[in-house]
Amino acid sequence: MNTIKRFSIRAYHLIINENNEILLSDEVHKGVEMTKFPGGGLEFGEGILDCLKREAIEEFKQEIEVLEHFYTTDFFQRAVFFDDVQVVNVYYFARFLEPIQFKTSPLKFDFPGAFEDFQSFRLVKIEDLTEDDFLFPIEKKVIGLLKNKFAKNS
Repeated sequence: MNTIKRFSIRAYHLIINENNEILLSDEVHKGVEMTKFPGGGLEFGEGILDCLKREAIEEFKQEIEVLEHFYTTDFFQRAVFFDDVQVVNVYYFARFLEPIQFKTSPLKFDFPGAFEDFQSFRLVKIEDLTEDDFLFPIEKKVIGLLKNKFAKNS
C-alpha cells in the first residue's frame, strides 16, 4: 500500500423508478467498455451532495433530489486505471425532479453518433443485475447490497 499517493473520492447516483429499474451508465474510458452507476469524481472544495447535483447536470442535463445515503466503500480499493490512487465511492439514492429528459436504451453501449459520445444510459430491473455486468469491485459489492435490500422489500 505504500505506493498509494492520493485518493479519488467518487459520488454515484442510485436512481430507481417505480418498476424497480435502476439507471445505469455505459461508458468507454481509455478504450475500456464499462457499465457503472452514473456519477463521478469529487472536486476540491466540493461536498458529496454538491458533487452529486453537479454530476447530474453534467450527465443528464437535469436536476435531481438527493434522497439518502446507501453505501460508502468500506474496504481498500486501488483504482483500476491508476496504480498510485485509492478509490473511495459514495452511493446515494436520488430521484429526478422531472420525468427523464434524456435518451435511455435497452441496449448496452448504445452510443449516439459515430462513437464520439462515449456514454449511454439504460434502465435495468434490479433483480436482473449481475456482478459480471460491472468492471469495478466496489460496484459489484453495491449490486449485492441492492439486490439484498430490494429482495427484502418485495
